[in-house]
Amino acid sequence: MPDTGGRHRISRRTKLATAALGLALAAGALVIATTAGQTGQASAATAQQITCPDVAGQLPAIPAQAQAEVQRNLTLLDTQIAEANNRLATSAGEGGANFVQNAILGPLKDKRASTIDRIAIAIGRVAEKPQGLDGLAACTLGGQPAATTTAAAPASTEPSAAEPASGQITCPDVESQLPAIPAQAQAEVQRNLDLLDTQIAEANNRLVTSAGEGGANFVQNAILGPLEDKRIATINRIATAIGRNADKPQGLDALAPCSL
Repeated sequence: MPDTGGRHRISRRTKLATAALGLALAAGALVIATTAGQTGQASAATAQQITCPDVAGQLPAIPAQAQAEVQRNLTLLDTQIAEANNRLATSAGEGGANFVQNAILGPLKDKRASTIDRIAIAIGRVAEKPQGLDGLAACTLGGQPAATTTAAAPASTEPSAAEPASGQITCPDVESQLPAIPAQAQAEVQRNLDLLDTQIAEANNRLVTSAGEGGANFVQNAILGPLEDKRIATINRIATAIGRNADKPQGLDALAPCSL
């Protein structure tokens, strides 16, 4: 990645992520985003989801030395789909006939192509580099989900929930608080910014799947606390990477705590 000479802007911002969580659609339905080959879960008959080819199932045996990096990027692929489905939900009615393709599916394909390439490179460092994986980058907008076999609930006069009761976790933006990134540190900083996104996505997923568990302090002790610890370690790695070639940024650990 070339050094622009000015303040470098990493391509992605650490932001709210919704791991496997689509926004509520059509009378408050909760849609869980899935990759192709996984079981889709939807409670709204009219909801649409973005579906993408399964990458993990197309990989060769992964050498032990590459497993951690490959897993990080597979997790990132899931996060990218979740973010695209979130964008799909929040932008309903925007743009013209090609809006979804140009504003959502196209950028998603570019992100997936880069991530899949990193997976192939990681494997190729210690074994034969897999070929043809870039054909898995393109995703499509599926039609309405198949009807569920669950019996319909009796009619009720109570309003449907318009959003998941658990809410979403929000975290301070780290990228915007960084100084200019030296060229030598850009790749490492980007990896850790991606990891921050993944951590928020995983925490939001945990928030959904653990709804109703524990007592009053469950979310703080079991989700927000561990997330803060992970973010501190990741943010410190970002500061250290910059500090090897420039002044190490100070005070970034204040960006670690998140809230519900």
